[in-house]
Amino acid sequence: MSEKRDSLAEDLIGTWRLIDRIDRAADGTVRPEPTLGSDPLAMLTYTGERFSAQFMKRVRQTNASDASTAAGRNNTSAVDGYDAYFGTYQIIGAGVVRHKLEAALSPGNIGMEVERTLAVVDDQLTITLATTTRTGEPVTRTLRWNRVR
Repeated sequence: MSEKRDSLAEDLIGTWRLIDRIDRAADGTVRPEPTLGSDPLAMLTYTGERFSAQFMKRVRQTNASDASTAAGRNNTSAVDGYDAYFGTYQIIGAGVVRHKLEAALSPGNIGMEVERTLAVVDDQLTITLATTTRTGEPVTRTLRWNRVR
């Protein structure tokens, strides 16, 4: 049975565990994303005005030759298969949320503002964003999350 809530602001509050993270090109084909992969371990938390996110590639190299990986447009950078950041967020339109990063694992991401489209249905959160592959190809990233009880 679907639970009715008052607003996206109320629906977001809580802790979320990542189900999957998929990048699709304009033709619908999946584009593998090497820095974190399609199934990283990840947790996301929203409070009334703040958020935090952590992502880890399931298989991390212990002798990585490139410690920092450049990100595509409108996206953060991972370091050795790990990405983490926190800050504030604001709902700015129908399902559109602006996140401002106060702190981040990658120094270049500090102060970054990114917009995401969010939707909550029952205990599942879907986040979509436009970004690019490392080669600059436009993709739509979709992240699906389950609420942690």
